[in-house]
Amino acid sequence: MIRDRGTKKWTAMMLPEHVEMLREHKQALYETPRPQLDEWDLATIQETIEIAMKRNVEVTVKVWSDGEFIYQVGKITWIDFINREIEMEDALKSFTLQMDGIVDVTIVE
Repeated sequence: MIRDRGTKKWTAMMLPEHVEMLREHKQALYETPRPQLDEWDLATIQETIEIAMKRNVEVTVKVWSDGEFIYQVGKITWIDFINREIEMEDALKSFTLQMDGIVDVTIVE
């Protein structure tokens, strides 16, 4: 009968560099690529932001960051065109978002 140790015998051969490369490869498999927005999409996002700010209604902002989408809900209080930031506030706090990462904006009704 052969008593093979299975994967135990190979774990000693794994260098830290190999483990790190395997983790990076696994993470890259789950990342979503940044969506390419055309002029129509950008114009729609700008329109929605302006309407939401004028009406003072809540919006859901979809932001792409480091290979994943993050959703922020709140009211738009200020738009800073120089620094390309949007200031928002929700029930608990106020925060800023970079305009370059915004992928979609929808008004919550």
